[in-house]
Amino acid sequence: MLHLVSPSLLAADFANLEKDVLMVNKSQADWLHLDIMDGVFVPNISFGFPIIESVKKIVEKPLDVHLMIVDPDRYLSRFCDAGANILTVQYEACPHLQRTVTEIRNLGMKAGVAINPHTPVSLLKNILPFIDMVLIMTVNPGFGGQSFINESYNKISELRKMIDTGDYDVMIEVDGGINIKNATPLIESGVNVLVAGNSVFSSDDPEVTIMRLKNCVKQS
Repeated sequence: MLHLVSPSLLAADFANLEKDVLMVNKSQADWLHLDIMDGVFVPNISFGFPIIESVKKIVEKPLDVHLMIVDPDRYLSRFCDAGANILTVQYEACPHLQRTVTEIRNLGMKAGVAINPHTPVSLLKNILPFIDMVLIMTVNPGFGGQSFINESYNKISELRKMIDTGDYDVMIEVDGGINIKNATPLIESGVNVLVAGNSVFSSDDPEVTIMRLKNCVKQS
């Protein structure tokens, strides 16, 4: 399949949020990525339901929502109502993960599971039949602008082998330090979805940067 690009709203200009969302609408981006942080699971607070609901009114791309929060089960239906199309929860925050992702799917959203850099992909073996996507964090979550962790390539390759061996219909998404330089090797190692924040919104022409990320690999 062709790889997808999901610009991260966390790196957008919050004083001109509508302008940046409209730019994403015009661009070759496939999704819009929203990081929800509670200041507990990660040492930062981002935004909540009012922002998501406002963005949903103008965005023309599916909302790719990543919950970096404790006890996400309390809010699954609210994120659905707010407009999430893909809802990803952290492996480390869900003691009853299979129940959580099943509820996400029952609500009509695609279900994703994210893992932090220290979490081995082998722990996902028994959850792969129940999800649509795995998000490999390629930085420690909580803040934008961090450098890509090179060890992530080994995790991606291992996860790709697990997915292909089991013939699971599961996408691999990466988030953290994604840019034009590492986009091609990431896609070639098995990634399906690139989340890019600073490299898009801090560039001279974000729409062109998205186009370059989208076309970084010639598809056969």
